[in-house]
Amino acid sequence: MRILVTGAAGFIGSHLCERLLQDEGVEVIGLDGFVPSSTPVHARKFNIHPLLGHPRFTLLVQNLLGVAWEHLLPHVDAVYHLAGMPGVRSSWGDDFKAYIAHNIEATQRLLEGCRRFPVQKFVYASTSSVYGEQTGQVNEDARTQPLSPYGVSKLTGEQLCSVYAHNDGVPIVILRFFTVYGPRQRPDMAFHRFIQHILQHKPIPIYGDGHQSRDFTYVDDCVAAIAATLHAEGVIGETINIGGKERATVLECISILEQLFGSPVERQFIGKTYGEPRHTWADIRKAGRLLGYAPKTDLTQGLQAEIASILCNPFLRQP
Repeated sequence: MRILVTGAAGFIGSHLCERLLQDEGVEVIGLDGFVPSSTPVHARKFNIHPLLGHPRFTLLVQNLLGVAWEHLLPHVDAVYHLAGMPGVRSSWGDDFKAYIAHNIEATQRLLEGCRRFPVQKFVYASTSSVYGEQTGQVNEDARTQPLSPYGVSKLTGEQLCSVYAHNDGVPIVILRFFTVYGPRQRPDMAFHRFIQHILQHKPIPIYGDGHQSRDFTYVDDCVAAIAATLHAEGVIGETINIGGKERATVLECISILEQLFGSPVERQFIGKTYGEPRHTWADIRKAGRLLGYAPKTDLTQGLQAEIASILCNPFLRQP
C-alpha cells in the first residue's frame, strides 16, 4: 500500500511517517513544502532526516499549491493531510493570508486531485479549535464556533472535505486533535516555550490566570489513532475526537515541570488569552469504538520525553 503524508516533516507528520513504516507492507511518500512557519525549516529537516535513507520512504519537497496531482495521486492508495499553517495567536491581521493559502486553498487543491484520481481513504487533520468555548466534555456532535481565524480556516477545511465527500464520494475521515505535545513539538507551543525558558533560567510567561485547562494528547498516542484509521472499518464519513490521557491546568503543568527539573520555576503573568477557549475536554469514546483508541501516556511521562527531545535537538535547544 502506498500512502501520501502531507506535512511530513512537521511535528505530527514526521512521527506518523515513522509509525506507518513499521508496517512492511506500506510505502510512504512524504510531501512537504517547508513553508516558513513557527518551526524553523532546519528543525523540520532534522525531524525527517532519519527517514531519508529508508527504502520505503520518499520525500517530495513541493508546495501543495503547485503539485501536479496527475504525476502523484494515480499511484497513491491513501492520503493523510496534515500539512497546514498552525497557530492561533499568529492567525490575526494580514497573517491570515497564509492561513487562507495553506489551510484552505491547499486543502481544496488536494481534494480536487483526489476527486480526479480516487484514493481509498482521505484523512484530514483538524483541531479542537473548531469547537471554541464549550462546557464540560465535548463530543463530535457539539456545535462548532471557533474563536480564532486559525480555527475558522481548519473548520473551512472540514467543510470542504464534506463537500467533496457528498458530491464526489471522496472517502473522508476527519480527526480533531486536542493539544498535541511531545518530542518535536513546535517552538511556539506552550510546553516547548516553558521548557526553553526553564533551560535559560527565565520566568515562564503565562497568559491569563493559569487556571485554564487543556486535554493534552501525547504525540505517540495521537499518531496511533491516526495510523489506525488506515485499516479501520466504518470510519469513512466520520468526524472523530483524538484527546489525551490527562487534563490539567497550565499551573499544574508548570508544577510537573518543577518536579522534573528539580527546582522551582518563576512565573510571569503577562495578560489575558485571546482567541482561545478557557477549557478543552475531549469525549474520545467514538475513537475508542471505531479506532480502538486508548491513550497511554500521562503528562509526567510525556513532558519528560519532550524535555529529552529538546536537549538532544541542536536546532531547538537554546543556550
